[in-house]
Amino acid sequence: MSKPIIGVMPLWDDEKNSLWMLPGYFEGLTQAGGIPIMLPLTNDETELDRLMEMCNGFLFTGGHDVSPDLYGEVPLKDMVSSCRKRDEMESYILKKAIEADKPVLGICRGIQFINAALGGTLYQDISTQYETDTEHHQKPPYDIPAHKVNIIKDSPLYKCISAEQIEVNSYHHQAVKDVAPELKVMAVSEDGLVEALYMPEQRFLWAVQWHPEFSYKTDVNSRKIFQVFIETANSIE
Repeated sequence: MSKPIIGVMPLWDDEKNSLWMLPGYFEGLTQAGGIPIMLPLTNDETELDRLMEMCNGFLFTGGHDVSPDLYGEVPLKDMVSSCRKRDEMESYILKKAIEADKPVLGICRGIQFINAALGGTLYQDISTQYETDTEHHQKPPYDIPAHKVNIIKDSPLYKCISAEQIEVNSYHHQAVKDVAPELKVMAVSEDGLVEALYMPEQRFLWAVQWHPEFSYKTDVNSRKIFQVFIETANSIE
């Protein structure tokens, strides 16, 4: 069976006016048996439809904050840095991927974006909106655990990992607040923040708040997440 092609959402650098990519996304997907390609940053629907046809699955990466406009809030002053074009592009791809039932994996911003795009809300800034002693914005190196998460026992993530609690890395300042109606929680952190979501009606739509792209080399659970994503994408014709 041929390797599945995974469309990876591009990262945007405001200062350099440039697209870029963390190698861990590509390396994690490649190790799991996929062929990752970085998508262009565009809201041209004709181009996005062609990319939708070409790709077997999609990875929604980290990066910019999700714009509060997406979930009907006013941005907190100096707390939110968003990329409107990326929000628009990813909204279209997510909608089309769900319609086509193509596998989707969200990481960090990915879980936040997917939740907001499907009708949920976010904490725009954890430090000012959520009282916690848990480390959610760790310093380098990013491949070591920062805190524990508790996994819901009847969730797909539990079936994948076979553990009720794992340690994860963490680097984010926004987080899921109200869960979108079509999504269900798969894991929560020690302080109660949502750490993983899925859509039961899709063959594979998972999203995690932590960073398997940093920890896949040393953490078997990170590799398992990439592997089950690629295995599902490999079943798409």
